Amino acid sequence: MKKQPLLQPIRQSDFWYELPDERIARFPLEERDASKLLVYRNGEIRHNRFRYIADELKSGDTLFFNNTKVIPARIFFQKETGALIEVFLLHPVAPTSDVGLMMQQTERCTWACAIGNLKRLKNNTQLERTVEIEGKTVTLRATLQNREVQWVDFQWDNPEISFAELLTYVGVTPLPPYLKRQAEEKDKDAYQTVYAKQEGAVAAPTAGLHFTDYILQEALPKKGIHTNYLTLHVAGGTFQPIKHENTLDHPMHSEQMIVSMENIDCLLAAEDVVAVGTTSMRTLESLYWYGVLLGENPEATFHIPKLMAYDYQPNQLPTRKQAIARVKDYMQRHQLKKIQGETEIMIIPGYDFKVCDALITNFHMPGTTLIMLVAAFIGDDWRKVYQEALANDYRFLSFGDSSLLFRNQPT
Repeated sequence: MKKQPLLQPIRQSDFWYELPDERIARFPLEERDASKLLVYRNGEIRHNRFRYIADELKSGDTLFFNNTKVIPARIFFQKETGALIEVFLLHPVAPTSDVGLMMQQTERCTWACAIGNLKRLKNNTQLERTVEIEGKTVTLRATLQNREVQWVDFQWDNPEISFAELLTYVGVTPLPPYLKRQAEEKDKDAYQTVYAKQEGAVAAPTAGLHFTDYILQEALPKKGIHTNYLTLHVAGGTFQPIKHENTLDHPMHSEQMIVSMENIDCLLAAEDVVAVGTTSMRTLESLYWYGVLLGENPEATFHIPKLMAYDYQPNQLPTRKQAIARVKDYMQRHQLKKIQGETEIMIIPGYDFKVCDALITNFHMPGTTLIMLVAAFIGDDWRKVYQEALANDYRFLSFGDSSLLFRNQPT
């Protein structure tokens, strides 16, 4: 396939807006689906409540959810000197990079971390924490292996306890830093979707926080709306600020995806695809590009580079179904029920959406890649949407209100 010209610089300052501090929702509502819902379609905006989202969709639509489960990724240790050290889990290193498998490890594992008070630690410094688990004393030891990349080796003295179980006792809910508050006990449930299943995320797919069992089990099925669950383990890089005026220079974080044959079949049968959250959108669009890679190399690795999507002439690309069918063929040839991949995909203005027709998402921080994703989806009207939300007292960010955005079709 022929390459098209390189992208023009994308200026971060073009995606900035004023977000008053008082509009940041630092705590969730008592009822998940009581949040406001802004609906954008064909340039028009209307307002509703999230519990009535089924009324804004049509029979035959398919909602794709990210069923990743947030782990208590923030661990605090105290040195003998009294200094408090925070160790924030970012991604697994050894004995596996597979998040799901890492959570089942016993006795020992190594993670890349972000360490608070790093200046107070030297290589091979050992931190210790003792907890009671089901009547047994368990000692967790954390050793800084590599200061430069902040790899931390964890060891604990009970082979019957998995790392996932250990974290439930020593870890703290990793609330986003922009909430500027300590996690509370109720955040363990509030900062978790009701359908969370696959442990491994260090941040919640927050668009899904509004869904309740009633919406999922009654409202959507009654309308003939389908649901399907895939997995993208949200990484700590989702909070990484853009430090370059040209966003193309931003080092996009890599995230782990798990896609099943059921997901593939559902996608092939779907009429209109609604992504629940930017993480589901990243997964669905990445799956298309994996189909493109398989067209070039039937044994291609499932890894989507940051700017791969901008390298192709549109008229030489396969349809959605053609690309997804290649993924199915690959899975069938290798007798796989699931495939695991990595994506660094950067969805910014200039991106041509291949899979998603609508997006459910919260209101994001100014000047971020998430705002640019929204701008890529609905064009310059992103400003109108955000101005309307601010003018109507919407709550912003992770615990804030929601929006349902329908893709602007080319004229």
